[in-house]
Amino acid sequence: MSNKEPLLEWESFPLIENTLRSILLVMVLVVIISILWIITIKIWEMPLLYLLGLLFLILPLLPYFIPTRYILCEYTITVIYLFIKIERRYSDFGCHYADKKGVMLGTFKMPRWLDGYRGQSLRFSKDKKEKDRLLRIIEDKIGNRY
Repeated sequence: MSNKEPLLEWESFPLIENTLRSILLVMVLVVIISILWIITIKIWEMPLLYLLGLLFLILPLLPYFIPTRYILCEYTITVIYLFIKIERRYSDFGCHYADKKGVMLGTFKMPRWLDGYRGQSLRFSKDKKEKDRLLRIIEDKIGNRY
């Protein structure tokens, strides 16, 4: 089997899949952005700080707002965001652990706090059809489950 033939692929789009949570998130963001505007533009008159604040606020939340496609092949995992494609080998990861929203692939042999930065998160779709097969593939390719 070549690496280009997918073992499993699915898409996750939390903004659409979690309607109530998305509405609440947008409402909270509007409030925070308004407060940031008042403080940085109206009071301090520093538009650069406003733009930096927006960047630090929105950038980490970006995966929530765009569809994400996951493709598991024989030797690699590919994660495709809107304009970004990340391809990593299974051998890059030392452990994995699942929760109700997805699977975190860690780069160490045991879970570490750095996994959120160095590892790769694979988020389930709303119906979680891929969950069982994904966990079997990850267990076969990486092992070391926590």
